[in-house]
Amino acid sequence: MIRIERRLRESRWLVVAVPIGSLIGAVILSSIILLATGHDPLATWQRLLERGFFSEGAFSATLVQATPLLLTGLAAAAAFRMQTWNIGAEGQLYLGAVGASGIAIALQSQSAALVIPAMVLAGLVTGAAWAAIPGALRAFFRTNEIITSLMLNYVGGLLITYLIFDSHSYWRELSTFTSRVFPQGKYLSPSAAWPSLQIAGIGVPFGFFIGMFAAAGLWMLYRSTRFGFEARVIGDSRSAAHYAGIRTRRKIVAVMALSGAFAGLGGASEIGDFRHVLDPRGLQQASFGYGGIVVAALARLNPFAVIVVALLLGGLSNGGFSLQGADFPAGLVGTLQGLILFCALAGELLVHYKIRLGRPAGVSHKPADAARVGAA
Repeated sequence: MIRIERRLRESRWLVVAVPIGSLIGAVILSSIILLATGHDPLATWQRLLERGFFSEGAFSATLVQATPLLLTGLAAAAAFRMQTWNIGAEGQLYLGAVGASGIAIALQSQSAALVIPAMVLAGLVTGAAWAAIPGALRAFFRTNEIITSLMLNYVGGLLITYLIFDSHSYWRELSTFTSRVFPQGKYLSPSAAWPSLQIAGIGVPFGFFIGMFAAAGLWMLYRSTRFGFEARVIGDSRSAAHYAGIRTRRKIVAVMALSGAFAGLGGASEIGDFRHVLDPRGLQQASFGYGGIVVAALARLNPFAVIVVALLLGGLSNGGFSLQGADFPAGLVGTLQGLILFCALAGELLVHYKIRLGRPAGVSHKPADAARVGAA
């Protein structure tokens, strides 16, 4: 019989060895699939790494891809540290994109010095407000935040689709015949384009800098403030927090709003750094909100590790785009990416749990013993 038991203490060598073993396992499994489909594993991995990290312009593109993953990863980490399960970063990212693009359209005649901070603030506020809904339902009505935040993802997706495809909204371009026949959002003015800082020939998006400062801020918040201490206490034991006089309801709403603010900022960065238009299909296909949950899990909720994991997954995604072609379908690329993530998450399971073979404690190994007990 196979039993899975939680480890009482995490071994340090496992923390180092398991990720390495997971990576090796992912490479082996992926190589087997590549060989079975008639592809050269070495050439494929070389191309993936070159296009994701090492070729000209590759790392700049990876940073653009990693920025929303970084911010949604921080969103998940902020909530999960308090054992509050915000699965709604996807919808909160959508609302952040709506808020940022809306304020950019309203201020299109203004300078970048006004427009960009306004976009950042709008993304924060709209994302926080959207996340506060499941937070308040959890705090005051004991509604499961996993279900409510997940359902709001679909509401957010329907909302941004409605704004562009099913209405004559403020966000939709209606000035030309083509845009009326083929719906699209209004493209933002140049003043709404977020700057990119060149460092050693690598373009670092403005949103990525914001993400790094946000990671440092989240680390300080949970490590060195009363707010963070109380949030950790609530995460460890809500009954103990209640007896200690901590206002758990307010803290749940506040942490959910903080988490949503990070996700909304991810939506604002996607608009300001990359798309420059409210693009419902592009945002929904990217699935940055769900990707952020994977980032936070692999980073073990450490804000600084979130930066590293977001870069790795961003490079993997960016390199995967370059593999797609007539002889390398998108489904095979997705399979390779999924195997890597599966092995990484399976490795995380082994860090926290151990697998035992044999009968549960207290069960007799000899049928005769059980028979004698019954006879007595």
